[in-house]
Amino acid sequence: MKTTKTFAILAAVLAIALTAVFSHLIRSSSDIAETEHIVQDKDVFSFVKSMDGTISDGEIKQDSEVLIVDAALRRFFEYYLSATGEKSLSEIRLKIESELDRILLRKAATEAKEILSRFIAFKQELVTLEKNSTLAGNTGNKPRQRFVQMRQLRSRFFSQQETQSLFGSDDAYDLDALARLDISEDHQLSDTQKDDKLLALDAAMPATLRVEKEAPYKLIRLEENVVKMRLNGASEDDIYRLRARDTTPEAAARLASLDREELDWKTRIGVYAKQRASLQDALSGYSEQDRLASLQQIRDHLFSPVEQKRLPAYEQP
Repeated sequence: MKTTKTFAILAAVLAIALTAVFSHLIRSSSDIAETEHIVQDKDVFSFVKSMDGTISDGEIKQDSEVLIVDAALRRFFEYYLSATGEKSLSEIRLKIESELDRILLRKAATEAKEILSRFIAFKQELVTLEKNSTLAGNTGNKPRQRFVQMRQLRSRFFSQQETQSLFGSDDAYDLDALARLDISEDHQLSDTQKDDKLLALDAAMPATLRVEKEAPYKLIRLEENVVKMRLNGASEDDIYRLRARDTTPEAAARLASLDREELDWKTRIGVYAKQRASLQDALSGYSEQDRLASLQQIRDHLFSPVEQKRLPAYEQP
């Protein structure tokens, strides 16, 4: 039987998980709103460097010339919108539209572009909603309230059928998490009653949702095996084969790309820390304005404007 302390921990974990879901949604929307005019001046083989070795999410489908609106279409949009910060929003939109023209027949492509326009507008409005909520002081742990507000906003941009097709699977996942959070925070229920209600949720869970909820844990176990393999001297090719076996070749390629990105980030952070320390010693007798100007030159050389927002976490004394 779970103890009260265990349920408190469960409540915290669920709250954090839900906050992460909404924060990711807001963060990706915020990136769209804040970096529209940021352009990376590098020529890359893929659309952006971070997409090297990856393919777009979602297999867009059509029936004759009629677009099939489903979660794959949304994932396709989000794949390219994840490049915000490396490309401007206008560039990303042109890229998506060109891909739609390439993949779809004219009528279906036109419909997809119209949905894309509304999808981007929704994401931008979501930023405003979150900012207004923060200004009003509604920053507490209220995941259900935030979820309801998000769905209300979404209804302004999409029909009920479109909403179900584009977001239905995500909503099912979030509603299940909210139901579990409600149970864990219900102080009128005994531990046994909470157990019973959670087991009832497990029993009622659709098979597709069960697979989706188990997927993160499978990935965690996979990456734990990757760490062990590296400690034992496994090559990156060995690691790719393991990941491809347990997921897909495309997912393995994306994980490898994330590995390279993380290594690149850590390398640049290391260089930045050394150059920042040297600069502080070399300019100890200069004005604060001169020191900040010189430090900004180092930042601009090593990091994009979006990446620079992460630097304060690495600049603590």
